[in-house]
Amino acid sequence: MEAWQKALLAWYREQARTLPWRGEKDPYRVLVAEVLLQQTRVEQAMPYYRRFLERFPTLAALRAASLEEVLKVWQGAGYYRRAVNLHRLAQGVEALPRSYAELLKLPGLGPYTAAAVASMAFGERVAAVDGNIRRVLARLFALEDPAPKALQDLAQRLLPQGEDPGVWNQALMDLGAMVCLPKAPRCLACPLRAFCRGQEEPERYPRPRRRAVREEALAALVLLGRKGVHLERLSGRFQGLYGVPLFPLEELPERAQAFGVAPRPAGKVRHALTHRRLEVQVYLAPWEGEGEDPWEKPLPKLMEKVLRQAQALLAHEGVVPFPHAKP
Repeated sequence: MEAWQKALLAWYREQARTLPWRGEKDPYRVLVAEVLLQQTRVEQAMPYYRRFLERFPTLAALRAASLEEVLKVWQGAGYYRRAVNLHRLAQGVEALPRSYAELLKLPGLGPYTAAAVASMAFGERVAAVDGNIRRVLARLFALEDPAPKALQDLAQRLLPQGEDPGVWNQALMDLGAMVCLPKAPRCLACPLRAFCRGQEEPERYPRPRRRAVREEALAALVLLGRKGVHLERLSGRFQGLYGVPLFPLEELPERAQAFGVAPRPAGKVRHALTHRRLEVQVYLAPWEGEGEDPWEKPLPKLMEKVLRQAQALLAHEGVVPFPHAKP
């Protein structure tokens, strides 16, 4: 085991990715990076990491901000519950706890994120197992379907003595991200090739997880008032954000009646969530209310698509529905 540990660390010293949070010891900055990376690719996360820390450089700055302001800065990164949990976490603690066990009690921190912060910021000897590390270890030991607890226990036993656990965790992550890829892994470039039991059939390990994806047919009602669009505070999957009324397609007649409008179709948009595929029929109607400029509010990506779809129809007809409209 010592031989492959040394091989991996030597590779990491030469090949480690240059990332804005790499080598960071401030636990708050490590936390922001890891929360962003929960459902976002590294290349996409980097500009949001910089933008978020520019506006909220400390946990105290995040605590002092409103949730709406936090969501506005997060806008575009998606999976907004991450930002909601970060804001909620900031309201509950003056400083981040130093241990894995205490970090695990905070809202939005699962075993991986808590272990990442504990190991990288505080040097605690705890293994952080993300999707990349799961794949590396499954192939290295030829494990087709490792149970999460068994894999965590294995990763914990593999932590080398006398080495920075945060560096070790990041070395395994980088190997998975750069070499031990889900498809077409670069086995010939792998520093652990001589030790890998799964290299003959790498795509067999680990067995792909099959997740059912549900289709949903929805309607979005864009109501044009005197000063802009009618917006509602959203709940559920888009908690804390704003948008036009969104509901099951079959509810359109009663919703239109409630607003006293006769909507007309403005096209469709499609949007993918983790376990959902949404097909949204956009409807448009003049409305007697005031409304507001939607681009001033934190909007989920789906609502940006809906508004641009409605805007495209209006632009075709020579109508500019609200000031400062994005092209």
